Amino acid sequence: MSLDRLPGHDNGRPLGDAVSTIHGERYLAEYATLLDGSQAMRSIRAIVENIADTDATVLIRGESGVSKDLVARAIHAASRRCSCPFIKVNCAAIPAGLLESELFGHEKGAFTGAHRRKPGQFEYAHKGTIYLDEIAELPLALQAKLLHVLQDLRFARVGGHGMIDVDTRIVAATNRDLEQALARGEFREDLYYRLNVVEIRIPPLRERKEEILVLAQRFLARFNEQYRRNKELSPATTAKLLQYAWRGNVRELENMIRRLVVLHDAEEVFDHLVTRRQQIGWSPSSATSPSADSLRDIARRGAQEAERKALAEVLERVQWNRAEAARILKVSYKTLLNKISECQLKPPRPPHA
Repeated sequence: MSLDRLPGHDNGRPLGDAVSTIHGERYLAEYATLLDGSQAMRSIRAIVENIADTDATVLIRGESGVSKDLVARAIHAASRRCSCPFIKVNCAAIPAGLLESELFGHEKGAFTGAHRRKPGQFEYAHKGTIYLDEIAELPLALQAKLLHVLQDLRFARVGGHGMIDVDTRIVAATNRDLEQALARGEFREDLYYRLNVVEIRIPPLRERKEEILVLAQRFLARFNEQYRRNKELSPATTAKLLQYAWRGNVRELENMIRRLVVLHDAEEVFDHLVTRRQQIGWSPSSATSPSADSLRDIARRGAQEAERKALAEVLERVQWNRAEAARILKVSYKTLLNKISECQLKPPRPPHA
Protein backbone atom coordinates (compact mmCIF):
# COMPACT_ATOMS: atom_id res chain seq x y z
CA MET A 1 0.00 0.00 0.00
CA SER A 2 1.36 3.39 -0.95
CA LEU A 3 1.07 6.37 1.38
CA ASP A 4 1.60 8.97 -1.33
CA ARG A 5 -2.08 9.98 -1.18
CA LEU A 6 -2.52 10.23 2.56
CA PRO A 7 -4.10 13.58 3.56
CA GLY A 8 -1.53 16.11 4.72
CA HIS A 9 1.36 14.58 2.79
CA ASP A 10 3.04 15.99 -0.29
CA ASN A 11 1.28 13.53 -2.62
CA GLY A 12 4.46 12.00 -3.90
CA ARG A 13 6.20 15.25 -4.86
CA PRO A 14 9.93 14.50 -5.05
CA LEU A 15 12.05 16.03 -2.33
CA GLY A 16 14.63 17.70 -4.52
CA ASP A 17 16.90 20.72 -4.65
CA ALA A 18 14.03 23.23 -4.60
CA VAL A 19 13.04 21.98 -1.15
CA SER A 20 16.69 22.04 -0.10
CA THR A 21 16.85 25.81 -0.45
CA ILE A 22 13.73 26.25 1.67
CA HIS A 23 14.88 23.95 4.43
CA GLY A 24 18.27 25.68 4.65
CA GLU A 25 16.61 29.06 5.22
CA ARG A 26 14.18 27.69 7.78
CA TYR A 27 16.85 25.87 9.75
CA LEU A 28 19.12 28.91 9.83
CA ALA A 29 16.28 31.21 10.86
CA GLU A 30 14.72 29.04 13.57
CA TYR A 31 17.30 26.64 14.95
CA ALA A 32 20.90 27.40 14.08
CA THR A 33 21.24 30.29 16.55
CA LEU A 34 19.72 28.14 19.32
CA LEU A 35 22.61 25.69 18.90
CA ASP A 36 25.32 28.35 19.17
CA GLY A 37 25.37 29.08 22.91
CA SER A 38 28.33 26.92 23.90
CA GLN A 39 31.13 24.87 22.40
CA ALA A 40 29.26 21.68 23.25
CA MET A 41 26.15 22.82 21.39
CA ARG A 42 28.19 24.10 18.46
CA SER A 43 29.62 20.59 18.14
CA ILE A 44 26.06 19.24 18.09
CA ARG A 45 25.13 21.83 15.46
CA ALA A 46 28.01 20.56 13.31
CA ILE A 47 26.67 17.00 13.55
CA VAL A 48 23.14 18.15 12.68
CA GLU A 49 24.40 19.94 9.59
CA ASN A 50 26.67 17.05 8.57
CA ILE A 51 23.78 14.58 8.54
CA ALA A 52 21.20 17.00 7.12
CA ASP A 53 21.24 15.50 3.62
CA THR A 54 21.09 11.89 4.85
CA ASP A 55 18.36 9.66 6.26
CA ALA A 56 20.62 8.19 8.95
CA THR A 57 18.76 7.13 12.10
CA VAL A 58 19.70 9.32 15.08
CA LEU A 59 19.75 8.50 18.80
CA ILE A 60 19.72 11.57 21.06
CA ARG A 61 20.82 11.02 24.66
CA GLY A 62 20.88 13.27 27.69
CA GLU A 63 19.23 14.08 31.00
CA SER A 64 15.64 15.23 31.15
CA GLY A 65 15.29 18.87 30.16
CA VAL A 66 18.54 19.28 28.19
CA SER A 67 16.73 20.20 24.92
CA LYS A 68 16.57 16.82 23.17
CA ASP A 69 13.34 17.96 21.49
CA LEU A 70 15.09 21.05 20.13
CA VAL A 71 17.85 18.97 18.56
CA ALA A 72 15.33 16.52 17.06
CA ARG A 73 13.39 19.38 15.46
CA ALA A 74 16.62 20.96 14.23
CA ILE A 75 17.54 17.69 12.50
CA HIS A 76 14.16 17.69 10.74
CA ALA A 77 14.37 21.39 9.83
CA ALA A 78 17.84 20.96 8.34
CA SER A 79 16.84 17.95 6.27
CA ARG A 80 15.25 17.71 2.83
CA ARG A 81 12.13 16.42 4.64
CA CYS A 82 11.49 19.72 6.43
CA SER A 83 8.38 20.62 4.42
CA CYS A 84 6.78 17.29 5.40
CA PRO A 85 5.42 16.19 8.81
CA PHE A 86 7.44 16.07 12.02
CA ILE A 87 5.62 13.60 14.26
CA LYS A 88 6.54 13.23 17.93
CA VAL A 89 5.52 10.17 19.95
CA ASN A 90 6.26 10.02 23.68
CA CYS A 91 6.64 6.28 24.30
CA ALA A 92 6.30 6.75 28.07
CA ALA A 93 3.08 8.78 27.94
CA ILE A 94 0.94 6.20 26.11
CA PRO A 95 -0.30 3.04 27.88
CA ALA A 96 1.54 -0.06 26.67
CA GLY A 97 -1.71 -1.64 25.46
CA LEU A 98 -2.42 1.30 23.15
CA LEU A 99 1.10 2.06 21.97
CA GLU A 100 1.19 -0.41 19.07
CA SER A 101 -2.06 1.01 17.67
CA GLU A 102 -0.77 4.56 18.20
CA LEU A 103 2.44 3.82 16.27
CA PHE A 104 1.16 1.54 13.51
CA GLY A 105 -2.61 2.11 13.43
CA HIS A 106 -5.37 -0.49 13.47
CA GLU A 107 -8.07 -1.95 11.25
CA LYS A 108 -11.77 -1.80 12.00
CA GLY A 109 -12.70 -4.58 14.44
CA ALA A 110 -9.08 -5.25 15.46
CA PHE A 111 -10.11 -5.03 19.12
CA THR A 112 -13.03 -3.91 21.28
CA GLY A 113 -13.73 -0.27 20.51
CA ALA A 114 -11.99 -0.28 17.10
CA HIS A 115 -15.04 0.97 15.22
CA ARG A 116 -13.11 2.25 12.23
CA ARG A 117 -9.72 2.07 10.59
CA LYS A 118 -7.15 4.38 12.21
CA PRO A 119 -3.80 5.29 10.63
CA GLY A 120 -0.80 5.22 12.98
CA GLN A 121 1.82 7.86 13.60
CA PHE A 122 4.25 6.15 11.23
CA GLU A 123 1.76 6.71 8.42
CA TYR A 124 1.34 10.36 9.32
CA ALA A 125 5.13 10.73 9.30
CA HIS A 126 5.37 9.49 5.69
CA LYS A 127 8.06 11.45 3.82
CA GLY A 128 8.83 13.32 7.04
CA THR A 129 10.43 12.51 10.39
CA ILE A 130 9.10 10.48 13.31
CA TYR A 131 10.57 11.35 16.70
CA LEU A 132 10.30 8.56 19.28
CA ASP A 133 10.90 10.22 22.62
CA GLU A 134 11.75 8.07 25.68
CA ILE A 135 12.42 5.10 23.41
CA ALA A 136 13.72 3.03 26.35
CA GLU A 137 10.14 2.78 27.68
CA LEU A 138 9.01 0.83 24.60
CA PRO A 139 7.82 -2.69 25.60
CA LEU A 140 10.01 -5.55 24.36
CA ALA A 141 7.31 -6.91 22.03
CA LEU A 142 7.03 -3.54 20.31
CA GLN A 143 10.80 -3.22 20.17
CA ALA A 144 10.82 -6.31 17.95
CA LYS A 145 8.21 -4.81 15.60
CA LEU A 146 10.03 -1.47 15.49
CA LEU A 147 13.23 -3.29 14.56
CA HIS A 148 11.50 -4.83 11.52
CA VAL A 149 10.13 -1.42 10.52
CA LEU A 150 13.64 0.05 10.71
CA GLN A 151 14.99 -2.78 8.57
CA ASP A 152 12.27 -2.95 5.93
CA LEU A 153 10.33 0.34 6.25
CA ARG A 154 7.17 -1.81 6.09
CA PHE A 155 4.59 -2.77 8.69
CA ALA A 156 1.02 -3.98 9.14
CA ARG A 157 -1.67 -2.25 11.14
CA VAL A 158 -2.99 -4.01 14.23
CA GLY A 159 -5.56 -6.52 12.99
CA GLY A 160 -4.43 -6.11 9.39
CA HIS A 161 -2.54 -8.32 6.98
CA GLY A 162 -1.59 -5.99 4.15
CA MET A 163 1.89 -4.50 4.38
CA ILE A 164 2.27 -0.73 4.29
CA ASP A 165 5.43 0.87 2.90
CA VAL A 166 6.54 4.03 4.65
CA ASP A 167 9.26 6.56 3.86
CA THR A 168 10.25 8.29 7.08
CA ARG A 169 13.36 9.21 9.00
CA ILE A 170 13.55 7.94 12.57
CA VAL A 171 14.98 10.00 15.41
CA ALA A 172 14.86 8.51 18.91
CA ALA A 173 15.72 9.96 22.33
CA THR A 174 16.20 8.70 25.86
CA ASN A 175 17.38 9.93 29.25
CA ARG A 176 18.05 6.38 30.47
CA ASP A 177 21.29 4.40 30.47
CA LEU A 178 20.61 2.08 27.54
CA GLU A 179 23.69 -0.02 28.26
CA GLN A 180 22.27 -0.90 31.68
CA ALA A 181 18.90 -1.61 30.08
CA LEU A 182 20.67 -3.99 27.67
CA ALA A 183 22.36 -5.79 30.55
CA ARG A 184 19.02 -6.18 32.36
CA GLY A 185 17.30 -7.50 29.25
CA GLU A 186 14.97 -4.51 29.08
CA PHE A 187 16.16 -3.29 25.67
CA ARG A 188 16.99 -5.32 22.58
CA GLU A 189 20.64 -5.26 21.55
CA ASP A 190 19.81 -5.47 17.82
CA LEU A 191 17.44 -2.50 18.11
CA TYR A 192 20.07 -0.55 20.05
CA TYR A 193 22.59 -0.88 17.23
CA ARG A 194 19.98 -0.21 14.55
CA LEU A 195 18.92 3.05 16.27
CA ASN A 196 22.42 4.15 17.20
CA VAL A 197 23.70 4.95 13.69
CA VAL A 198 24.40 8.55 14.71
CA GLU A 199 24.52 9.27 18.44
CA ILE A 200 24.17 12.79 19.79
CA ARG A 201 24.86 13.24 23.50
CA ILE A 202 23.64 16.52 24.95
CA PRO A 203 25.52 17.50 28.12
CA PRO A 204 23.57 18.86 31.12
CA LEU A 205 23.26 22.62 31.53
CA ARG A 206 25.65 22.61 34.50
CA GLU A 207 28.37 21.60 32.00
CA ARG A 208 27.36 24.38 29.59
CA LYS A 209 27.52 27.33 31.98
CA GLU A 210 28.30 29.80 29.21
CA GLU A 211 24.77 29.19 27.92
CA ILE A 212 22.95 30.03 31.15
CA LEU A 213 22.80 33.81 30.78
CA VAL A 214 22.18 33.60 27.01
CA LEU A 215 19.21 31.31 27.59
CA ALA A 216 18.01 33.37 30.55
CA GLN A 217 17.92 36.57 28.47
CA ARG A 218 16.15 34.77 25.62
CA PHE A 219 13.47 33.43 27.99
CA LEU A 220 13.20 36.82 29.71
CA ALA A 221 12.50 38.59 26.41
CA ARG A 222 9.91 35.98 25.42
CA PHE A 223 8.01 36.05 28.72
CA ASN A 224 8.15 39.84 29.04
CA GLU A 225 6.44 40.03 25.64
CA GLN A 226 4.00 37.22 26.44
CA TYR A 227 2.90 38.65 29.80
CA ARG A 228 3.35 42.33 28.90
CA ARG A 229 5.94 42.91 31.58
CA ASN A 230 9.25 44.73 31.65
CA LYS A 231 11.25 42.69 34.15
CA GLU A 232 15.04 42.73 34.28
CA LEU A 233 17.49 40.44 36.05
CA SER A 234 19.30 42.08 38.95
CA PRO A 235 23.08 41.57 39.27
CA ALA A 236 22.51 39.44 42.38
CA THR A 237 20.04 37.18 40.57
CA THR A 238 22.36 36.93 37.56
CA ALA A 239 25.15 35.74 39.84
CA LYS A 240 22.88 33.16 41.45
CA LEU A 241 21.78 31.89 38.04
CA LEU A 242 25.41 31.05 37.34
CA GLN A 243 25.96 29.44 40.77
CA TYR A 244 22.85 27.29 40.65
CA ALA A 245 23.31 23.66 39.57
CA TRP A 246 20.14 23.41 37.40
CA ARG A 247 19.15 19.90 38.24
CA GLY A 248 16.24 20.19 35.75
CA ASN A 249 18.50 21.66 33.05
CA VAL A 250 17.12 24.06 30.42
CA ARG A 251 13.50 23.26 31.28
CA GLU A 252 14.07 24.28 34.92
CA LEU A 253 15.80 27.50 33.83
CA GLU A 254 12.91 28.34 31.51
CA ASN A 255 10.35 27.78 34.26
CA MET A 256 12.40 29.84 36.72
CA ILE A 257 12.59 32.81 34.33
CA ARG A 258 8.85 32.56 33.72
CA ARG A 259 8.33 32.68 37.50
CA LEU A 260 10.65 35.69 37.80
CA VAL A 261 8.55 37.51 35.20
CA VAL A 262 5.07 36.75 36.51
CA LEU A 263 5.64 36.94 40.30
CA HIS A 264 6.57 40.11 42.12
CA ASP A 265 8.56 38.22 44.80
CA ALA A 266 10.07 35.62 42.45
CA GLU A 267 13.66 36.70 43.15
CA GLU A 268 13.13 36.03 46.86
CA VAL A 269 11.65 32.63 46.00
CA PHE A 270 14.70 31.87 43.86
CA ASP A 271 17.06 32.96 46.66
CA HIS A 272 15.22 30.65 49.06
CA LEU A 273 15.45 27.75 46.59
CA VAL A 274 19.20 28.21 46.11
CA THR A 275 19.74 28.41 49.87
CA ARG A 276 17.64 25.31 50.51
CA ARG A 277 19.54 23.28 47.91
CA GLN A 278 22.82 24.35 49.50
CA GLN A 279 21.58 23.40 52.97
CA ILE A 280 20.56 19.88 51.91
CA GLY A 281 23.90 19.45 50.22
CA TRP A 282 22.68 18.98 46.67
CA SER A 283 25.45 19.27 44.12
CA PRO A 284 25.82 18.43 40.44
CA SER A 285 27.41 15.09 41.32
CA SER A 286 24.25 14.06 43.15
CA ALA A 287 22.15 14.43 40.02
CA THR A 288 22.54 10.74 39.33
CA SER A 289 22.32 9.58 42.94
CA PRO A 290 19.44 7.38 44.13
CA SER A 291 17.86 10.28 46.00
CA ALA A 292 17.46 12.14 42.72
CA ASP A 293 15.79 9.28 40.87
CA SER A 294 12.48 9.87 39.17
CA LEU A 295 9.29 8.17 40.32
CA ARG A 296 9.56 5.93 37.27
CA ASP A 297 13.04 4.76 38.33
CA ILE A 298 11.83 4.13 41.88
CA ALA A 299 8.84 2.15 40.58
CA ARG A 300 11.10 0.16 38.26
CA ARG A 301 13.41 -0.79 41.14
CA GLY A 302 10.41 -1.77 43.24
CA ALA A 303 9.09 -4.00 40.45
CA GLN A 304 12.51 -5.60 40.02
CA GLU A 305 12.74 -6.36 43.74
CA ALA A 306 9.24 -7.86 43.71
CA GLU A 307 10.20 -9.98 40.69
CA ARG A 308 13.37 -11.15 42.44
CA LYS A 309 11.42 -12.14 45.54
CA ALA A 310 8.77 -14.06 43.57
CA LEU A 311 11.43 -15.85 41.53
CA ALA A 312 13.34 -16.88 44.66
CA GLU A 313 10.17 -18.21 46.30
CA VAL A 314 9.24 -20.36 43.27
CA LEU A 315 12.78 -21.75 42.94
CA GLU A 316 12.84 -22.64 46.61
CA ARG A 317 9.43 -24.29 46.35
CA VAL A 318 10.51 -26.56 43.47
CA GLN A 319 13.95 -27.14 45.03
CA TRP A 320 15.63 -25.29 42.17
CA ASN A 321 14.13 -27.44 39.42
CA ARG A 322 14.53 -24.78 36.74
CA ALA A 323 12.33 -26.48 34.15
CA GLU A 324 9.48 -26.73 36.66
CA ALA A 325 10.01 -23.11 37.74
CA ALA A 326 9.85 -21.94 34.10
CA ARG A 327 6.56 -23.85 33.68
CA ILE A 328 5.04 -22.31 36.82
CA LEU A 329 6.18 -18.79 35.90
CA LYS A 330 5.08 -19.27 32.25
CA VAL A 331 8.40 -18.17 30.76
CA SER A 332 10.89 -19.93 28.53
CA TYR A 333 13.74 -21.84 30.12
CA LYS A 334 16.24 -19.37 28.61
CA THR A 335 14.32 -16.41 30.00
CA LEU A 336 14.30 -18.03 33.43
CA LEU A 337 18.09 -18.51 33.34
CA ASN A 338 18.54 -14.88 32.31
CA LYS A 339 16.31 -13.72 35.18
CA ILE A 340 18.21 -15.88 37.68
CA SER A 341 21.46 -14.33 36.51
CA GLU A 342 20.00 -10.82 36.46
CA CYS A 343 18.66 -11.18 40.01
CA GLN A 344 21.97 -12.75 41.14
CA LEU A 345 20.21 -15.78 42.64
CA LYS A 346 22.23 -18.87 43.49
CA PRO A 347 21.05 -22.34 44.53
CA PRO A 348 21.61 -23.28 48.17
CA ARG A 349 24.81 -25.13 48.96
CA PRO A 350 24.36 -28.87 49.51
CA PRO A 351 24.71 -29.93 53.14
CA HIS A 352 28.15 -31.19 54.12
CA ALA A 353 28.53 -34.96 54.42
